[in-house]
Amino acid sequence: MHIVEAIKSDLYRYTHRSDIRALCRQYLTNRGFNYMVWHRLAQSDNSAVRRIARLLLSLKMRKFGIQIPAETRIGFGFYIGHGGPCVIHHTARIGDNCNISQYVTIGATLGKSASIGDEVYIGPSVCIVEDVTIGSHCLIGAGAVVTRDIPAGSTAVGVPARPIDKARQHNFITNRWPPEV
Repeated sequence: MHIVEAIKSDLYRYTHRSDIRALCRQYLTNRGFNYMVWHRLAQSDNSAVRRIARLLLSLKMRKFGIQIPAETRIGFGFYIGHGGPCVIHHTARIGDNCNISQYVTIGATLGKSASIGDEVYIGPSVCIVEDVTIGSHCLIGAGAVVTRDIPAGSTAVGVPARPIDKARQHNFITNRWPPEV
């Protein structure tokens, strides 16, 4: 993944822009974006940049309450709503143009964590537990506890989460990356 493009894609999701002015403003005012800049830099091929970024990332974890390890694979256009807090396991895989809300936990105690498709919206206080797959274009409702796979295009709610709707469009994913021409 090209780091500059990844940062640009995250910025675009927040602002519908990707210019230097938007970058500076979001970096200074938005905890979620600020955190993701360092998360992206922590995956650099340059060992000096990677070491510095990982150090700053650990400081940001404490400061912002966002715990997404540098090893977590996140696609382009990641959006953290309300600046966290959230906890994501280092083995989680998250696709392109995904949103997570505050108090989301994506965890595992037995090894591998969740695999999340593209354009997935994860509502506030959601827990995604262990090695489950959430298909692309899903909406996971507030407070859901996901313990089983969720098929693509579903809306899932409840404890434990169950799909209640299929193929219903939602508009929670805005400013998709790459921008349509």
